[in-house]
Amino acid sequence: MVLKNASVLVVDDDPDILTAVRLLLKGEAKSVTTEKNPENLRGLLSQQSFDLVLLDMNFKSAIHTGNEGLYWLRKLREFGCTARVIMITAYGDIDLAVRALKEGASDFMVKPWHNERLLDTIKELLKDQVSGTSSPATINRSGLFDEIAGESEVMQDVFFKVRKIAPTDANILILGENGTGKDLIARAIHQQSLRAKKPFIKVDVGALTETLFESELFGHKKGAFTGAVEDRAGRFEAAQGGTLFLDEIGNITLQQQAKLLSVLQNRQVIRLGTNTPVAIDIRLICATNVPMSVLADESKFRKDLIYRINTVEIMMPPLRKRGTDILLLARKFLDEYARKYLKSTPQLDDKAIDKINRYHYPGNVRELQYAMERAVIMSEGNQLTADDIIFSPIEGAPQVTENEEATHTNLQAVERNTILKVIDKHNGNISRAAKELGLTRTALYRRLNKYEI
Repeated sequence: MVLKNASVLVVDDDPDILTAVRLLLKGEAKSVTTEKNPENLRGLLSQQSFDLVLLDMNFKSAIHTGNEGLYWLRKLREFGCTARVIMITAYGDIDLAVRALKEGASDFMVKPWHNERLLDTIKELLKDQVSGTSSPATINRSGLFDEIAGESEVMQDVFFKVRKIAPTDANILILGENGTGKDLIARAIHQQSLRAKKPFIKVDVGALTETLFESELFGHKKGAFTGAVEDRAGRFEAAQGGTLFLDEIGNITLQQQAKLLSVLQNRQVIRLGTNTPVAIDIRLICATNVPMSVLADESKFRKDLIYRINTVEIMMPPLRKRGTDILLLARKFLDEYARKYLKSTPQLDDKAIDKINRYHYPGNVRELQYAMERAVIMSEGNQLTADDIIFSPIEGAPQVTENEEATHTNLQAVERNTILKVIDKHNGNISRAAKELGLTRTALYRRLNKYEI
């Protein structure tokens, strides 16, 4: 690949660096995307594929160990990014360079750099990518399930099915409760498919309004509606040649289902404001937390659409049914967040292990992940006790029966007060509050409406 056809992503918390690289590559590369916050990487990669990533090794000015950069290098691979990665740092430490290369980086640059040297490095890497030298598409293929780590029989069945169906073009429906890792499985399927080098586009269709549904999925022409100031390709066209992942498919309306079915049957989209069909070539993966028994109700979901999206079905098990995977994942998250926050990995004492194994995890893997991140952040020593393991006060609230109205009322009061305290703690920042509570932003907003907060 030549540089003029390449999409480049630059991740650095220094705005001067971002500006310098953007100006250097302007006119040289097909596109240059800059990002100050590495926490946004997953979202960026879900919207666009990149051929090259320039990644800073230090995002905290007071700490210069390079651990943060190495952490995000690993996350790039776990997110399914197959781009070549150049690590950049202001500290020319040869040991750090070796660590970065061992972790899968393609090269290492010390800033400030010579522009000619950086351009030559980029061009050489992209040329190697075409010739097949150390092709990033083959890097860590055996480790694609690392983020979904699991040794239980139920997860081994899932992995086996993924390996079997990934190389095909079969449409896949992933079922499972919220927080079980449906999106990670979808990405793993894409990365093991023949479309791995093409885009992976994720859309939360359940969050799209009636007015946005067609525009987001099928695109629109300038002037098609108020606010359409330019022509825009929809997500189907953006995923051309690759994989389109429609999350929360069970929440779309019957009218939206009819429009989606028409596109899948005809294999073409028509942008709003035009009559011109555009042929599409995509692999479709859908996911939902709605049980199949509900989807089978034709008053809520079209049966002919189910047949279209469900050539192969994958059921993601809830965490409470994954046995020893619970402790395996807990330790994995502890290690992951210890690296992220530049701490030593804390160990779990026997009572902490017992508490982790006994909990029922209504929020599944996502809830466990947040609990372990919270434990690492708050830890002051190298060992965690049962008191250090705090699960979501909302997700963990016990379920009540119809005959326990008084108890139910008390629980609602506790839940409402908990939400108020956490929101107040974060000065009204909903994203941070939701994270501490172990909820998605959408779930927290539902509770805010419920309690009229």
